[in-house]
Amino acid sequence: MSYLTNLLTRSRRLFVVLMKIMLPVMIAVRIGEELGWIGALGRAITPAMAGINLPPEAGMIWITGVFVGVYGAIAALIGLAHGLEMSAGQFSALCTMILFAHSLPVEQAIVRRAGGSFWLTAALRLGVALAYGAAIAWGSQLLGVLTEPIAFDWLQGSAPAGATGWSSWVKTTAVSLAITFAIIAVLLVVLDLLERTGVTRRITTALAPLLRISGLDASVAPVTTVGVLLGLTYGGALIIEEAERRAFPARTRFLALAWLSLSHALIEDTALLVALGANVWVVLVGRVLVTLAVVALLAQLLDPDDAVRTKSQVQAR
Repeated sequence: MSYLTNLLTRSRRLFVVLMKIMLPVMIAVRIGEELGWIGALGRAITPAMAGINLPPEAGMIWITGVFVGVYGAIAALIGLAHGLEMSAGQFSALCTMILFAHSLPVEQAIVRRAGGSFWLTAALRLGVALAYGAAIAWGSQLLGVLTEPIAFDWLQGSAPAGATGWSSWVKTTAVSLAITFAIIAVLLVVLDLLERTGVTRRITTALAPLLRISGLDASVAPVTTVGVLLGLTYGGALIIEEAERRAFPARTRFLALAWLSLSHALIEDTALLVALGANVWVVLVGRVLVTLAVVALLAQLLDPDDAVRTKSQVQAR
């Protein structure tokens, strides 16, 4: 009983935090639909989305994620779920784009504070997201894999008979939020089981040599691993602390932050989007391999003898 009580308390606390992000986005999407803004934005970005073989709604969902975060993107997905048509490959491509590039205003501010370039790492995330998304969306269609359609109507629940307009929206949104709470509770149980069974520890151990293979200095691999598993906020905070204490070279700091920018919160965020229908090989394995290749390339391009930058230089940037 104490475990269930603690689970419900944690789920409720996290749910309240997330609702502060999700509900305003859901309301904004609804108002945008009523005023015709969603349709106009969809028509404006149709050519760009067509270029990467995704529907225009996918662009609106991703743009929301870029500025608001993963949960904001999910809120936009819920708001646009009715009538949205995507294959498993297209949805997996969209989800990976969200994972590569989300919450840029907040997360890149952390990167800058840790000693990385705000604009360079932001451009890296956006560029890799678009390139990988296009490769998956077009590749799945050309190869005939992950072509099965994904149903999204369940995200909005079932509107009661006779309910129309805002009344229908309020009732279906309540169902959607209840589903979100249930998903959060399940994820907390899964994460707890992974921790108790030692799976999380084994993942951490397995990731350390992978980070070093990419050219990352062994001294920064442990703190980077924390961010890779739990999130850029945690990893960035540790790098800020370690960089100030041990004066990491600029090259080491940049490569670690590049890793964190492209791949972080591998367990929680990935599990959430897989639960919505994304393919785990695309959003997890492919994402890690692409990050490994990109960081390894950056390590080859950067001078290995890069001098240590002073604290004043880092703050000036």
